[in-house]
Amino acid sequence: MSTPTSVHRRRLVGGVAAVAGLAGAGLAWWKHQSESALSQAEQALWRLQFDTPSGGVLDMQAMRGKPVLLNFWATWCPPCVEEMPLIDRFFKENAGNGWQVVGLAVDQPGAVRQFLQKTPVSYPIGMAGLGGTELGRSLGNLSGGLPFTLLLGASGVVLHRKMGKLSPADLQLWAGLK
Repeated sequence: MSTPTSVHRRRLVGGVAAVAGLAGAGLAWWKHQSESALSQAEQALWRLQFDTPSGGVLDMQAMRGKPVLLNFWATWCPPCVEEMPLIDRFFKENAGNGWQVVGLAVDQPGAVRQFLQKTPVSYPIGMAGLGGTELGRSLGNLSGGLPFTLLLGASGVVLHRKMGKLSPADLQLWAGLK
């Protein structure tokens, strides 16, 4: 025969199990929604075009099917400026292996043009403007900070994200991926 305490205990355990089950289902749904939103942002990235500092157009679709290092930066961001020679060297060393490198400037066009005249780079730069912050957020940069770098595989899927200044070790590791 069940005592009132054992009945209460079974109800309590059953209630905890039900809450845990709902929490698990909610977490799975949230993760699916987050992954779906990122996947949509990744797909949308390939449809974007950016003005270049020289007045041309940088078409992301032209880079599809190749591994891409995508770096969000600004002229007023010291770690962004410090990592640019490293990124430029990566581009020069790996372009022959099919790698693409794109810098998206989250900055005013005039400031970017002036900066690049003094500190040129070999890789293409797109003018993302202040909208680049929202683009970065949609691709996983939840804080909106800079620098922010994505490594996109040849399949177009994000393989790595890095918030903060890149290191030679990051790029060495990434060079082996595609």
